[in-house]
Amino acid sequence: MVRGGGRRREEEGEEGRGGRKSVWTDPIEFVENICENMQLFPKDDFLTGDQLMFEYDQQVISAALSLLTPDRANLLLLSPENEGHCPLREKWFGTCYNMEDVSEEWAQRWTSDFELNSELHLPAENRFIATDFTLKTSDCPDSEFPVRIVNTDRGCLWYKKDNKFKIPKAYIRFNLITPMIQKSPENLVLFDLFVNILAHNLAEPAYEADVAQLGYKLVAGEHGLVIRLKGFNHKLPLLLKLIVDHLAEFTAEPGVFTMFSEQLKKTYFNILIKPERLGKDVRLLILEHCRWSRDEAELYTEGLVQGNFTSAESKEFLQYFIDKLQFQPLSAEVPVLFRVVELPQTHHLCKVKSLNKGDANSEVTVYYQSGLKNLREHALMELMVMHMEEPCFDFLRTKETLGYQVYPTCRNTSGVLGFSVTVETQATKFSTEFVEAKIEEFLVSFGERLASLSEEAFKTQVTALIKLKECEDAHLGEEVDRNWFEVVTQQYVFKRLNKEIEALKLFSQEELVSWFLEHRNTSSRKLSVHVVGFGVEENDPPEQSTSCGSDSSDKPPSSSYGEVSELTFLPASSPSLQDVTLISDIRAFTSSLCLHPYHKILS
Repeated sequence: MVRGGGRRREEEGEEGRGGRKSVWTDPIEFVENICENMQLFPKDDFLTGDQLMFEYDQQVISAALSLLTPDRANLLLLSPENEGHCPLREKWFGTCYNMEDVSEEWAQRWTSDFELNSELHLPAENRFIATDFTLKTSDCPDSEFPVRIVNTDRGCLWYKKDNKFKIPKAYIRFNLITPMIQKSPENLVLFDLFVNILAHNLAEPAYEADVAQLGYKLVAGEHGLVIRLKGFNHKLPLLLKLIVDHLAEFTAEPGVFTMFSEQLKKTYFNILIKPERLGKDVRLLILEHCRWSRDEAELYTEGLVQGNFTSAESKEFLQYFIDKLQFQPLSAEVPVLFRVVELPQTHHLCKVKSLNKGDANSEVTVYYQSGLKNLREHALMELMVMHMEEPCFDFLRTKETLGYQVYPTCRNTSGVLGFSVTVETQATKFSTEFVEAKIEEFLVSFGERLASLSEEAFKTQVTALIKLKECEDAHLGEEVDRNWFEVVTQQYVFKRLNKEIEALKLFSQEELVSWFLEHRNTSSRKLSVHVVGFGVEENDPPEQSTSCGSDSSDKPPSSSYGEVSELTFLPASSPSLQDVTLISDIRAFTSSLCLHPYHKILS
């Protein structure tokens, strides 16, 4: 029996596949904790509660320890094997349980001097717990933005010493870029399997790092494996080496491979049956052109280190990747973007049936492609969408009650700009073609609203957007996220916010109106994507509509993940869409279109 020890409060948050701990705490938790502390502690301890104790009181500690005796023990045994042996039922949740006194034999044995089980012992010392919290002295000139300190044919490294937040923590991020991932659909699936199994292999050896408040995340990116680490900088290099070692010595047991293969099938299926995800996949399948390369297995490693590390220490991280993985440099540059098709100057519609049979949820996205634009026009697009948000919600949700999810958004598809309006609705209430017509009504009314906008209202919105962009980072992670976006997209415009703010200050209302009308004329490049749910408004038979009957939970789902390989393309029936060009074969449609060159929004 262990007596003594402190209590550590840990906040855990899932960051995605292979994710670990999040340091962010919801503000409401602080409010709740303080309210609770006010009931328990004197005024001076309202904020700290029981977390900061400086007064040593031997009597209080001894009194607590004296109660930790075997005769006071309460054992709680939870096991499926207890089924059938629990005749009692608690009144709140109806949980079956049983209780009995500790046997006399056990009680007698506990009071005597008996041999302890050798497997019951204190855990070994956690090698990931930080003990050095000193702030390091910079070994290179301070900079406002990350600086590239290594640049070789096998990788490069960006570095920034934190002199703003001044905490003994750091962030390490690496992107392992390879042409193999986009070589074939099979490679994409194998890569997903690889990342899942790698995370599984790391779960046990990295557990102690998790306990020590070091976080890591493995992400299967479009063009490579992204590795993210954060936490106290003292022992963060140990975690990085652990991950790289498992990467270099990767193995997959047949049983583990089979298990994750099945899980991945379910994951893909669950993604595809969601209308919003299927709508996004269809839109990007039309817009993004896949490049099937024939390159050999090669690698390029690009990283960012920010926080309480020196530049010399940071260089060692990249070198460890190179030394341990023993990879070859890329024979040709691998784009981290896709080439995007140039939509024809007319309205196209791709209307597909939901893959989740019986699901009434539908989604309609109306997308306008703007093309290869610069940073100034990206800021103008953001301003237009900001103007659109409130009236879009008011028209399509509040007044027309088309659905709960109603929103406009900027679209940056591998450097090609555009904007869209999306409505998630239900086929038991509205057809997607009816929703499309209502979106068109809204865009007409928004154009009129924009043209009649007062100069004061225009400036108010510009000021609001500038203030959003000027908002100070709440913690180091926000700054790192912004810089990492520039690194992982290989744009490196670390002053992007400053440049956007300068552009916003120079915009006029006439420019905004002109920009919107440019996308609304007869030669606009417009794409509508409908994911059609099952319901009476889509002329589906009643048995295919969503059922809430009492016996519905006993019926197996009508879809399984073996039945979702084919999209069902639907025709348009409403008169307002008779002149629209239907897309019924995505590959045939995109193969005839021109491709935009690779494009980055740099200036």
